[in-house]
Amino acid sequence: MPTDLFTRRTLIAAGGAVAATWVSGRLVPARAQGLAATPSMRGGSNNYIPNAPIVDRIGGGGFWMTGTVRRAGDGVPLAGQRIQIWAHTTEGYERDPHSHGATLTDANGEFRLEMPQIVPAFGQPHGHLAYDSDEFETVFLRPVMSSSQDTSLRADFVLKPA
Repeated sequence: MPTDLFTRRTLIAAGGAVAATWVSGRLVPARAQGLAATPSMRGGSNNYIPNAPIVDRIGGGGFWMTGTVRRAGDGVPLAGQRIQIWAHTTEGYERDPHSHGATLTDANGEFRLEMPQIVPAFGQPHGHLAYDSDEFETVFLRPVMSSSQDTSLRADFVLKPA
C-alpha cells in the first residue's frame, strides 16, 4: 500500500506541475498581448524630413537620445528598425537638414544616438522621433524634457504591424 500511495503522490505532483506549466504558459502570452501600440503625438511630425540618412552622430554631440522599439501585442524587441531623430539644438533648428539623422535598433530593440544639446523651441525643450519604415505603422513622438539642462531624453516605441 505505501508503494501505491507513493505512486499516486508522484502522479498527482507530476500532473500538477504539468498543469501549472501549461496554465502559466497560457497566461503570460495573454497578458503580453495587451501591450498597446504607441500612438503618434500631436506635433511629432513638425519639420519631418523623409529619409533622413543613417548617421553615427548628429553634429558635435553631447546629448543622448535613447529608447527601445518593441512589437505591439507580445512586446518582442525589434532589431534593425530605423528611428529618425531631429530637434532644435545649439547647432541648428529642427527644420535644418543637418539637425536630422536616423539610427537602427540593436538586437535588444534599443537605439542610442548622440546629438547637440537640445534647447527650447516655443518655450519647451523637446525632441522629435519617428518610426517611418514600411513594416509597421508610422509613429511620430515629441517628448518634452523636464529641464533644458537635461543631457538625455528617452522615448520608447511599441509598433503595430502595417
